[in-house]
Amino acid sequence: MIEYFEQITQEEQDMLTEVIQTLLRQTYLLERRYDRRTGRMQYVKEYRTCSKHLEFLREYFAIAGITLKENAHMGVIYIQGGQVWAEKLSRLATIYLLVLKLIYDEQMASVSSSSHIVTTLGAINGKAGEFGVLKSLPSVTEMRRTIALLKKYQMIEPLEALEEIKEETRIIIYPCINAVLMGDEIRKLLATFGEEEHLGDETAIQSAFEDLSE
Repeated sequence: MIEYFEQITQEEQDMLTEVIQTLLRQTYLLERRYDRRTGRMQYVKEYRTCSKHLEFLREYFAIAGITLKENAHMGVIYIQGGQVWAEKLSRLATIYLLVLKLIYDEQMASVSSSSHIVTTLGAINGKAGEFGVLKSLPSVTEMRRTIALLKKYQMIEPLEALEEIKEETRIIIYPCINAVLMGDEIRKLLATFGEEEHLGDETAIQSAFEDLSE
């Protein structure tokens, strides 16, 4: 394995290091992301690097008890197992993430030709309201902070600048949202959120993740 790494160029070594760090940080890589400059989905170089050196990376992660998998249909490469790090999300971020998964599933059921879905911030808040988990509309600052966090981890991509965020703001939901619980389980969790009057400021989302569909 060391011999393989030493035989590739310095540029490729640097790219592989970046890919490994990204996978350990957010657990997945997307094949394509939205480019606001061109207004189109563009291929991600980290995904291409990972795909090119997939067998090497599988062996690398296997040493730490981590499995590297690829879902070519959805355009996602992801890791599972081991002590995969997971950031704690705010209550609103957790609710948004679960609601986004429900919206993704509903739209994919009727539009199966695309791996990504477009919704609006208003639709997200509306869906959360249906479950009674939002007592009132979050402040613009709180919504902006939450959308920025989910964008950071490539779960979503707002099509307008965060400074201009509003109910009509369109948001791309990326296929890695499939890492979240299945629909029925999400509904139960959201119902629990609605019943509880007091939740901690942070809640661990890692327990709400399961295997990506093959």
